[in-house]
Amino acid sequence: MPSPSFLAFDLGAASGRAILGRLESNQLHIKELYRFANGMLPVRDHLHWDIFRLLEEIKKGLAICAGETKIASFAIDTWGVDFGLLDQNGTILGMPYAYRDPHTLGAMEEFFKLIPREKIYNSTGIQFLPFNSLFQLHAMKRDKSSSLEAANDLLFMPDLFHYFLTGEKKNEFTIATTSQLYNPRKMKWEDELFDTLGVSKSLMQEIVQPGFIIGKLDKKFAHQLGWKDVPVVAVACHDTGSAVASVPAHSQDWAFISSGTWSLMGIETENPIIDDLALRLNFTNEGGVEGTFRVLKNITGLWLLQKCREAWEPEKKISFEQMTAMAQESKSFPFFIDPDWEGFLNPADMPKAIRRYCNLTKQKIPQSPAEYVRGICESLALKYRVVLDEMKQISSKPIRRIHVIGGGSKNQVLCQFTANATGLPIFAGPAEATAIGNIMMQSKAHGCIQSLVQMREVIRDSFDVEVYEPLQVNEWRKASGLFQKIILREATNGKYPKD
Repeated sequence: MPSPSFLAFDLGAASGRAILGRLESNQLHIKELYRFANGMLPVRDHLHWDIFRLLEEIKKGLAICAGETKIASFAIDTWGVDFGLLDQNGTILGMPYAYRDPHTLGAMEEFFKLIPREKIYNSTGIQFLPFNSLFQLHAMKRDKSSSLEAANDLLFMPDLFHYFLTGEKKNEFTIATTSQLYNPRKMKWEDELFDTLGVSKSLMQEIVQPGFIIGKLDKKFAHQLGWKDVPVVAVACHDTGSAVASVPAHSQDWAFISSGTWSLMGIETENPIIDDLALRLNFTNEGGVEGTFRVLKNITGLWLLQKCREAWEPEKKISFEQMTAMAQESKSFPFFIDPDWEGFLNPADMPKAIRRYCNLTKQKIPQSPAEYVRGICESLALKYRVVLDEMKQISSKPIRRIHVIGGGSKNQVLCQFTANATGLPIFAGPAEATAIGNIMMQSKAHGCIQSLVQMREVIRDSFDVEVYEPLQVNEWRKASGLFQKIILREATNGKYPKD
């Protein structure tokens, strides 16, 4: 009997891909079938996700797969916090807002006047970010959104695709926990938040755990593909949840960095860590597989390089591989930036935003693309060191290594800088961690894999990992002190530079 095949759709903010996986002799073999661009769609001063185009891309991926093989199931993971609204007839009420849209400006601070931030954190354990679902809903309520007024159901992005493809409405656990609407201690939606929002909790769906079979692919579309009764599985539908499930670790003494547009840095725990220190340091507690939690921080990641590349493209096309080489050409530490400065959220011109930051913090202005790339990569690595030190404060769990997974694991310069900055060995890979975790959770849903431990054993046996040992530790220790003096002083005092 042939080994079952599983299809993973991994949708990120910049691109999506369909990856086929097959388990054979305790090894996972993967193949990329289809890749497509994604991006925020500007419509009359707002940013949205083109949900219908993305649905068509998923259907194209399914058609390509149908031309190659039969599958046991497929599953979809996406980024967190964003959602779509359906009316009472099940019709989507417009395109979902993208998390970088400015409609949430001021919403977080406004909501703190209704419920203190300490109380919100104690209920949800989620890092305060202005685009969390909680604040998106508050902004829509504040602005008298006609879509929200007409809404009957709220579905997060992967839930929305599940609904389009199966007709079933569910909220998957890992994606639900990103919303800042879910109480991980009570294991349910937090009533007080909905009451304060003035939004009915009936908008929300039943929460299902990773591995739950949502339903079967729509019969008409399945017939077009020549398939019958293809299950759609709710995996860890938050892309970070799937990525961390694929960390090829064999012990408990590790931290992770899921490196892509965002850098998600944290530890895996059995229970959320929700206390005054975690609040002060602004850590988040997101749900994982098998009842685990990811205690982490969202750090702006390769977005900084992506936006620089976009700004330079009209004059010169530069590949990410070339950018990595450029960083090695520049002198060390041309400048320091806090990757999470609000001015980097969605600037029209990222190099200009970096120059502005350097001006405001009285640093030298970068003069070449190589200096920009070098400064960004070094600043990211130094921010990782800060977050590592903070993780050691909130948890007694020993951290002796860092697993870097996702696309950023291929950035050799950033991986080496991260080892240098943190003083810990970096284990880089797999690059397609999210799709791999997606596929492995499907295999678990079908009984091919029995546990998270076994999943990670298979992944270790299936994919190469590159190890980076710390170098120039003293030089990086000095740089870390300067980084914190220049950058973190403003963050600690709430004095981020502004225009």
